[in-house]
Amino acid sequence: MTTCTNSNPLAEDLDHILCHTHDLWEELRGKRIFITGGTGFFGCWLLESFLWANEKLNLDSHATVLTRSPDLFRIKAPHLAEHPSITIIQGTTTTFDFPAGAFSHIIHAATETAPKFQRVMPLENFVSNTEGTRRVLDFACASGVGKLLFTSSGAVYGRQPPELTHVSEDYAGAPATTDLNTSYGQSKRVSEFLCAAYAQAHGFKALIARCFAFVGPGLPLDANLAIGNFVQDAMHRRTIRISGDGTPYRSYLYASDLTIWLWTILFRGESCRPYNVGSAADISIAELAHKVKTIISPDTAVEVAGHPDPGRLAERYVPATERCQTELGLRVRVPLDEAILRTCNWYQQQTNT
Repeated sequence: MTTCTNSNPLAEDLDHILCHTHDLWEELRGKRIFITGGTGFFGCWLLESFLWANEKLNLDSHATVLTRSPDLFRIKAPHLAEHPSITIIQGTTTTFDFPAGAFSHIIHAATETAPKFQRVMPLENFVSNTEGTRRVLDFACASGVGKLLFTSSGAVYGRQPPELTHVSEDYAGAPATTDLNTSYGQSKRVSEFLCAAYAQAHGFKALIARCFAFVGPGLPLDANLAIGNFVQDAMHRRTIRISGDGTPYRSYLYASDLTIWLWTILFRGESCRPYNVGSAADISIAELAHKVKTIISPDTAVEVAGHPDPGRLAERYVPATERCQTELGLRVRVPLDEAILRTCNWYQQQTNT
């Protein structure tokens, strides 16, 4: 991600975030926050918005960021890595040395999500995520933290029944215990339990954000993410190819809205009460491909490899978000069309600079 300046296209998004979180930041004035996963998609947006608020509101706050590779972080985002309000420490969530001093807040956003890692080494994936969470929680106790935000996932619900259009936080489904392809969802469920148990035992607040699907600047375009792949193909005027039948339904929340939701949950959420984070506006993968094509490259072709089964209900991975809306006043402010356009424009600007 690029430097936050008024000439930078992120400035509009960062102002948007600050506008809708302005009254929340006082809680961090003069405080120290610890962030894992600070170099990923979530982490970079959290750091960008933290620095923006820190400077605009003169908060005098400081963030310590855990990363496997400080050198790669400095290459990816030198303005973040070298900022005086940020300290980088090297390590993994399972092995890092606890930094000295007190921290008021922790955001645990680090996770191992690579599909290949989950399929080929499910045990390693599960252990890495759960043991990493436990070590972060041990650090929370040692550092006297008051609040910890854990970025969980909609994967904790297991496979969403196709007749259930939107899955709510009260849904009692779960990943199948003997399906080794569910190691990520299983690890998130256990991690949520650990957060709740530590919070009760040690007296801090554990905030849980169950995150779904997102789009925005910094989203990897070459990973196993349909919307990223579609944007990349359209930007390069390549045929947008759908490997399946295009019928599954997903929804996408723009990065600036995601960031607003995460900060609001940290500052205003109820401890040990999970909140779905995502958009409730569902769209099929085929419809998404055509939408990306129309917005970015109308002449680009769309090819669908599979053929829908008319007798089968479409798969779904779409959250119900009434809890965030009614309890925290959150809503989607950037519609999907605009989110796709902003993502494309940001990547095109990176190519031209």
